[in-house]
Amino acid sequence: MLDVRRLRLLVELSRRGTLAAVADALSYSPSSVSQQLSLLEREAGVPLLVQVGRRVQLTPQALVLVEHGKAVLDRLEEAEADVARSLTSVGGTVRIAVFQSAAHAVMPQALTLLAAGHPDLRVEVTEREPEAGLFEVAARDFDLVVAEQYPGHARPRHPELDRVPLASDAIRLAVPPHPRAEGRPAEPDASRNPEPDLSATADRPWVMEPAGTASRVWAEQLCRAAGFEPDVRFETADLMAHIRLIRSGNAVGLLPDLVWAGERPSVLLAPLPGDPHREVFSSARHAAAGRPAVVAVRDALARAAARTGPPRNGDVAVADDT
Repeated sequence: MLDVRRLRLLVELSRRGTLAAVADALSYSPSSVSQQLSLLEREAGVPLLVQVGRRVQLTPQALVLVEHGKAVLDRLEEAEADVARSLTSVGGTVRIAVFQSAAHAVMPQALTLLAAGHPDLRVEVTEREPEAGLFEVAARDFDLVVAEQYPGHARPRHPELDRVPLASDAIRLAVPPHPRAEGRPAEPDASRNPEPDLSATADRPWVMEPAGTASRVWAEQLCRAAGFEPDVRFETADLMAHIRLIRSGNAVGLLPDLVWAGERPSVLLAPLPGDPHREVFSSARHAAAGRPAVVAVRDALARAAARTGPPRNGDVAVADDT
């Protein structure tokens, strides 16, 4: 009979591509992974791996076993979910991969709700870029991912994952608040701040996320459609750094509503052409989506997202950066 643990190693190799990557993901040594796969070959009675340069390649027979291995692992996960549903309380551990602004805006409220409603449930949260998080949930490194999708930019689809919408998050132009009047603190005053226009920022320094990210590609295309190439002087994935650079007058940028976590914004915000929104969603493996702990976490995430209202257009508060 084929060993399930060895089957999982073969499935992981099909996903990750190298013995070293499998070893790193599962906390084995590469030699141990190789040894276990050799034992699986003996159990199967057919060659499963061939050496191609410095890498190994799966044989056609190995690919057949991979599909069966995925089905076996899914059935085991479904069995665990069925057992968990027979219990009277929600417990265990849920590992969540989440991108930064959702971690900032949604997770704290969700964790508070879960602590109150399901005190036996342990939730572990790790910040991940959406594409990495989706892959790692498919590979069973995490149980759930909270990811984002920008307009016109489709994330890679993983057939073993579901997709549940969480929020439609408006993206707005963010510019510095009006200068302080000498001798007194600045105050929000929309009448002295005409609503900024995207094309009017053509000569301003910009802050954007790193090159190659979905948000960066989308932002650059938006600026080009407005007739200019943005002067990107600051690159960082940290949206809190975006806010400080904009608030201090050193840059302009594009900020999603979630970054404010329902609080009053500290920069001047204005709508963008076409009123663009990014989709925020969660994904879990189909086999694990019915697990009570995953259901509870998703419910808390949805309730937390619903409580995070959008800022008002043109609303601004000024904070001292000193």
